[in-house]
Amino acid sequence: MKVALIGDSLTEGRPGVSFAHILQQKYENIGFQNLGKPGETVKSLNKRLTETKIEESYDLTFLWIGVNDVFSKLLKVQAQPVVQNNEEFKECYENVLESVLHFSKQVVAVSPSLVGENPKNTTNNKLQEFTDMIQALVRKYPNVSFINMQSVFLNKLETIKSSDYIGTSVMKMMVETLFLKSHSKIDVLSKKRGLHLTLDGVHFNSKGATIVADEYSSIIDNHLKKLVEGR
Repeated sequence: MKVALIGDSLTEGRPGVSFAHILQQKYENIGFQNLGKPGETVKSLNKRLTETKIEESYDLTFLWIGVNDVFSKLLKVQAQPVVQNNEEFKECYENVLESVLHFSKQVVAVSPSLVGENPKNTTNNKLQEFTDMIQALVRKYPNVSFINMQSVFLNKLETIKSSDYIGTSVMKMMVETLFLKSHSKIDVLSKKRGLHLTLDGVHFNSKGATIVADEYSSIIDNHLKKLVEGR
């Protein structure tokens, strides 16, 4: 079975702990293709998939994009163009989804998770709007399913008091990407910042990466079961 992981730095796995690496260790007989790109937005991903043809075909593709269309607006430097409104997000996302369906039999659309561990902050409220749009879009496609990753994370944070820390220093992010590779050190820094599931409010510590890997695993296990049953 061949599985593609499409997205941004959360999918690529840097900075922070990589959920993709957890999946690769768990499913040694599955071929994973990590197509995550740091800084990717739904707008830049639409451009990438339009200009660069994906030659491979996949049994299953996880599409996880959208967080940078909110998060990158907090940064002084934006690596990629971002959508200006919900209508543009919806248009770009639908184009991306159509592109992915050309090379994958099944697609799992994953909603953006969070920007900051405060469930009620303005950035997470904006991500909720994106989540609602994605969920509505996927209903049009019989071979596309949906993971509400924002809901998964916010439910975990409901009974936890996290700080409002969101890392917006591009330089600090680059340093952590290059030099902070130990899971234990990532978790220590996360705790020092008053966070529970992320390193910096966006990228994952060990707990956050495990949550994502578990959600993806449930889909993969179900897909494998159907293959065995011949469905």
